[in-house]
Amino acid sequence: MTIGVIIKFLGTMMELVLPWTLAYILDHVIPQKDPHKILLWGGVMLLASAFALWANIIANRMVSKTAKNTTKHIRDDLFKKISYLDTTQIEEVSVSSLVSRVTTDSYNIHLTLGVMLRMGIRAPILLIGGILITTTLDPVLTLVLVAVMPIIFVVVTHISKKGVPLFSKLQTKVDQLVLTVRENVTGSRVIKALSKEAYERNRFEQVNQSLVNAETKANVTLAASPALLDLFLNLGLTLVIVVSAYRVNAGLTQPGVIVAFLTYFTIILNAMLSITRIFVLYSRGLASAKRINDVLRKKPTLVPGTLEQRKESTTKLRFDHVTFAYPDAATAIEDISFNLAAGETLGIMGATGSGKTTIASLILRLYDRSSGQILLDGQDIKHYSLDALHQKIGAVLQKDVLFADTIRENILFGRAFSEEQVQQAIDDAQAREFIDKLAEGLDYHLEAKGQNLSGGQKQRVLLARALIGQPDLLILDDSSSALDYHTDANLRKALRTHFAATTKILIAQRISSIQHADKILLLEKGKMIGYGSHEELLADNSTYQTIYHGQIGGASIGE
Repeated sequence: MTIGVIIKFLGTMMELVLPWTLAYILDHVIPQKDPHKILLWGGVMLLASAFALWANIIANRMVSKTAKNTTKHIRDDLFKKISYLDTTQIEEVSVSSLVSRVTTDSYNIHLTLGVMLRMGIRAPILLIGGILITTTLDPVLTLVLVAVMPIIFVVVTHISKKGVPLFSKLQTKVDQLVLTVRENVTGSRVIKALSKEAYERNRFEQVNQSLVNAETKANVTLAASPALLDLFLNLGLTLVIVVSAYRVNAGLTQPGVIVAFLTYFTIILNAMLSITRIFVLYSRGLASAKRINDVLRKKPTLVPGTLEQRKESTTKLRFDHVTFAYPDAATAIEDISFNLAAGETLGIMGATGSGKTTIASLILRLYDRSSGQILLDGQDIKHYSLDALHQKIGAVLQKDVLFADTIRENILFGRAFSEEQVQQAIDDAQAREFIDKLAEGLDYHLEAKGQNLSGGQKQRVLLARALIGQPDLLILDDSSSALDYHTDANLRKALRTHFAATTKILIAQRISSIQHADKILLLEKGKMIGYGSHEELLADNSTYQTIYHGQIGGASIGE
């Protein structure tokens, strides 16, 4: 950047030399009627022009490279920051807004940086240099020119102050557009199934028109700046010509000076117009920079510990009067307590919104509990480093995601497991049957979110990802809802056989999926309304009895 600025500076100085050289030739060289001197000074002008051309081309190429690399680093830093944002912070900013900050806002930074390094260096030098040189040519004419500068400065400053907030609002509208497009793409099957294409087109049109209106308002506000600037500068030029005519007639100024002065005035006029265009882009870039900076400067709300290893204890997992409420929301779970020994299985049941997934999220430290304690191997999970905590846990979350990659890479997910471990995980997850039928097998390439797999196939790939490596703690959140009863029974058998030492938490809607658990936790509106074995709850818990008879009709289901 520094080298580019230096070259740009030298090239711009050569541009400023040209009108002065022309005035010198007109007033001092031509009257001598010496062709050699005329050619000599003409050669000087030619060399200055060539150097200015070369310097601007080289500087502009360097500027483009600088803007590209700077934006790349900003985008990399922003993506890295987003990757480590807490779940609460992501929800606060919103996914659509984060997407537009990585894409639209970073592109605005690229444009602004490129223009600032090209025109932002050249225009002020031409403006200030032109005024200084005209002062040496004719101070009186320069005073006429400078007289309009304060008016121009006030106008540009006032309009720019109004423009920046408008562009901030504009980027918010871009967020809404990204959100709408994202919803339509991810929900395309539902939209087609319900024949709501026309409705969604209308909804998109409204959001799109809102964006157009916001952009129009911002651009119209800043559009007044070039017009007013042009008016004031042309009024100044008119005054300069009038004053010049009187001064030449009185013999106070030479004609060559007037020619040079008018050339410099044109240079100054173009420089001022360039500065105005810079302010327009700067207003947009500043709004985007603030949005990016808001994310980059976020401090983590979940402070990880430093503990890497912990000796096994009698109690593998313990919830001790745990309460949690989402930001600006009602309490999700209240006063939850239970103990799990190594190798035990806990089943969690409850209606939608009862807090089942919240318990899984708290164990993974996607959120921090509001009160109480969560102990893993006898140690508060806040004391573990996040890597150490997550290495102990295998999880299939309720809204888990498959990525646009091969089945093998979706199972490994960047972890160093052997082929034997991959094959064992496939068998345990009951995924062998459908994977062996694929021509590419494990190298079968999935579409984004695994859309080229059925619901049951997706769940089995996700299960293989969680089961590989024999984790100490296994959390399966509604991970068998798309499996048939036979496959579900085989999965439970594999968990008992190959994961006897693993502590398991099974979150399910079907009693058949959890009735063989050592303990079952029954939730309602975030509170414990039952805790015990299947037999204990079936004997003395009316809610559990109702669910059981409603699902099974009183008949016991075998494996």
